[in-house]
Amino acid sequence: MRPGAVALALAVSCLVALGAGPPAPPPPLPARMADTGGGTQLITAVAPRTASTTGTVTWWDREGGRWVRAGSAPARFGANGLVEGASRTQGTNTTPTGLYGLPYAFGIEAAPRGTAYTYRRVHRDSWWCQDNDSRSYNRWTEPRAADCRASESEHLITYGERYAHALVIGFNYGRPVRGRGAGIFLHVNGRGATAGCVSVPKRAMRTILRWADPAQRPHIAVGTASGTTAVTRY
Repeated sequence: MRPGAVALALAVSCLVALGAGPPAPPPPLPARMADTGGGTQLITAVAPRTASTTGTVTWWDREGGRWVRAGSAPARFGANGLVEGASRTQGTNTTPTGLYGLPYAFGIEAAPRGTAYTYRRVHRDSWWCQDNDSRSYNRWTEPRAADCRASESEHLITYGERYAHALVIGFNYGRPVRGRGAGIFLHVNGRGATAGCVSVPKRAMRTILRWADPAQRPHIAVGTASGTTAVTRY
């Protein structure tokens, strides 16, 4: 046997003797995040880059001190990609990155059987106010508030299949900043990219609603795979 081959064989045998094996897989995504919201359920919505309009939504459970993947689905983002939530501007068709609560669910259709979240049915007079001059900015209003212009609001029932089921994403929700954006949801796919929301196929949206338990304090983390808007930063 050639000297080089002998050295290689000795190195391999030493590794075997030491019990060396393939490198351990990286920890699951939530374990690499700066914050997960403090609950035991988490949704991650990740795009490859800020210019991307597609990516993946994954939902996770924390079991026995470890994060376990419960399911995933292809996702769509804003037509103009993603942008840091704290610096987003309303009307830019961008999806805000960050970590957000999920205040409640809603839909034109009845809640899937087993839904634990507070679920509001959409009616003919259900609106989401996006009027920066209204006291109801970034809020559901039924009927439409007198100071909220229809031209600056979403008439929810007109969105059809897209709002068959949805979860409100708590972006700019607790203390709304005028001009930053309103009406950011996790909802059912339309024909293409969104106006700033995150969307998934209808079957996945129904599965998420059956899975989500408000007692587990689920949050959603929206971000990119790397860079300054990496989901691991939130």
